Amino acid sequence: MTLLALFGGLALLLYGMQLTGEGLQRAAGGHLRHLLTSMTRTRLAAVGSGAVVTALIQSSSATTLMLIGFVSAGLVSFRQSLGVILGADIGTTFTVQLLAFNIQGLALLLVGVGFAMSFFARRGMAKNIGQAILGFGFLFLGMRVMTEGIAPLASHDLTRQVLLAFAANPVLGILAGAFLSATMASSAATIGLALSLATQGLLGLAGAIPVVLGANIGTCAAALAASLRTSSDARRVAAAHIAFKVLGVALVFPFIQPLTGLVAQTAQEPARQIANAHTLFNVAISALFLPFAAVAARAIIALVPEEERADNPFKTRYLDDRYLDQPALAIGQAMREALRMGDVAQAMLRDAMTVLRTDNQELLEDVERRDDQLDYLEREIKIFLSRLGRETMSSDLAQKEIALITFIGNLENIGDIIDKNLMELARKKLYQGRKFSEAGEAELIEFHAIVSKNLERAIASFAANDRSLAQEVLDQRPIVRQREREMRESHLTRLRRGLAESLETSEIHLDVLTNLKRISSHITALVFPILEEV
Repeated sequence: MTLLALFGGLALLLYGMQLTGEGLQRAAGGHLRHLLTSMTRTRLAAVGSGAVVTALIQSSSATTLMLIGFVSAGLVSFRQSLGVILGADIGTTFTVQLLAFNIQGLALLLVGVGFAMSFFARRGMAKNIGQAILGFGFLFLGMRVMTEGIAPLASHDLTRQVLLAFAANPVLGILAGAFLSATMASSAATIGLALSLATQGLLGLAGAIPVVLGANIGTCAAALAASLRTSSDARRVAAAHIAFKVLGVALVFPFIQPLTGLVAQTAQEPARQIANAHTLFNVAISALFLPFAAVAARAIIALVPEEERADNPFKTRYLDDRYLDQPALAIGQAMREALRMGDVAQAMLRDAMTVLRTDNQELLEDVERRDDQLDYLEREIKIFLSRLGRETMSSDLAQKEIALITFIGNLENIGDIIDKNLMELARKKLYQGRKFSEAGEAELIEFHAIVSKNLERAIASFAANDRSLAQEVLDQRPIVRQREREMRESHLTRLRRGLAESLETSEIHLDVLTNLKRISSHITALVFPILEEV
């Protein structure tokens, strides 16, 4: 029965943390994402955002997993993430301090109130708050079940000897805490168990502090597992999380006895002392490492270098199915893949003029192959977006999804024009042995440069969501049309003068102008979603 109560209490505790975190996260809407992606410009702001988000979602592991996803999606840089990681360590102390309160008698009341609110409430906010209250009820109910269930162990000498060994040999306590925390993917649950043991007099403060230190190390396991098969920056986030925890424990380990004496002065109740030890450790390592965040970033970048890989054009680089239930992350990843499409389209347009000028058949075939890559990436991004979890998608994210589909569709159209039209004209010119006149080639180069520059502006405006830059793209539309008409008239003038080269390449020359103008129209369409945003 004791083991049943122990495991049942832990299950209730973990479920309560999950319910509370989900309820508060839904109630906060997109504000959590905003905190983690926008409030990271200064180190203190990053620490504050990490602490607040972790306190709300009840798990530093969950915050770190979100952060890995944001870094992988390019929404947060690795250097910005270091402050958030340290803040998450502080935020996780909120749950432990909450568990140390002796209000377990209110557990059933909280469960009843939370269930009634979540079941009967019609509006989303009330339902979410109700779920959070229900989660808090399960938290305290789990603590109550564990505390009462392990009471019989107080009479077992073997149990006392095992737990006393944690004080005599702190390494055992650290290993036990790390193992439990890694197994349950929650340091708070492990410390909650330690609080229950301490309440029954089974675990003293000297034995509990090594368990607390080990629990802080074990919570890194979830981040490490989530970082596998992700970008180098995402793996660096997990490495930083592990490094801060392990180095912190290594620095504290020689001073466990003085720390025990210091913490014993902070409260009378054993449970509160343990909670204070956890808070003191995490606040101290955050304060210690924060000034050296830049140095830590350089060290971790050296430790986890950029992955050298041959770029397989027919393989997505940023899309990760594990984040399909988090639309903000998934759309961020799709955005990075779309910008990769933009790089391919820009390179195709640049090399298209080189092919037309130099008759380089090898480069011509390479440009055509890259259109296949654009087609592949567009298809994969669309499939990825079609599988998003729309039940948690806000209207803003839905609008971004539509804008993204429009963006990649226009890029694919640009690629098709280059492949099926410009490259066919280049092949025709090559096979017929034609050559542009010097003036005609100069005009084509000039017009191509105007269109290429506008494509660069359009992609940059989409990447930064820059309305002013998007407006510049739109303002170029009449200029492109006017310059195209002038170049047609100039070409006709050369024809009237009877220039042989102009006569030979007239059809190709005019078709190149037409297709560059068509590309310009699709470039303008790239920025319409930005300008149409309310």
